Amino acid sequence: MALDITPIYRNLRTRVTFFGLEAEDLFAILGLAVVMNLVGRFLNREIFGLPVSMVLQYFVPIFSVPGLIVFKYGKQRGYLLDWILFHTKPHVYCGLERDSELASEYLKH
Repeated sequence: MALDITPIYRNLRTRVTFFGLEAEDLFAILGLAVVMNLVGRFLNREIFGLPVSMVLQYFVPIFSVPGLIVFKYGKQRGYLLDWILFHTKPHVYCGLERDSELASEYLKH
């Protein structure tokens, strides 16, 4: 009975990209399209004969792709997610500042 051999690719650090963007970036673009669709539904206007909802839903995400590529140029993997988490979490500016969520002391005298 012969053994079945399957090739295993050892390069696990290869970044999977599509148009130079990672999967998290593409999810951000899709999320932006959804938000622009919701915003456009409330506006009953037209731009150059096109409904505003269609312009916002399609053109804003399409034009944000080059902006995101420029924003991430030369940055490490997962930079967009780290940047968003950094700006959404509270910051600790001083190591000596008392913690507002700490219920009991770490060290007892």
